[in-house]
Amino acid sequence: MKTKDITLPRLNNLKPTLESTAFKLMEETGELAQAIGKFRGMSGERTNMTEQQVMELILRELLDVAQTAVSLMFVLEEEYGADIGLALERHIQKLIEKEYLRVE
Repeated sequence: MKTKDITLPRLNNLKPTLESTAFKLMEETGELAQAIGKFRGMSGERTNMTEQQVMELILRELLDVAQTAVSLMFVLEEEYGADIGLALERHIQKLIEKEYLRVE
């Protein structure tokens, strides 16, 4: 099984809550969608960005989404006692059961 491992920090200069982080995740996801829309010309506006510039924008927004998701995981662990490791195992099993993932 091929994986993509990234390590993102716990943001220790913020006091995120479940709600604030969930709303931030939605905001960042919207910004990612907007960047992809620019790449695909879906907004109807002409873009003067090169493909490379748009890819860099998409990656920036994607990492913002990932950072916010990781921040939400920290909130769930620290405030609600969530077991992210167990949740990850269950998530992977679900992907296998739905046949989205083939174990090699």
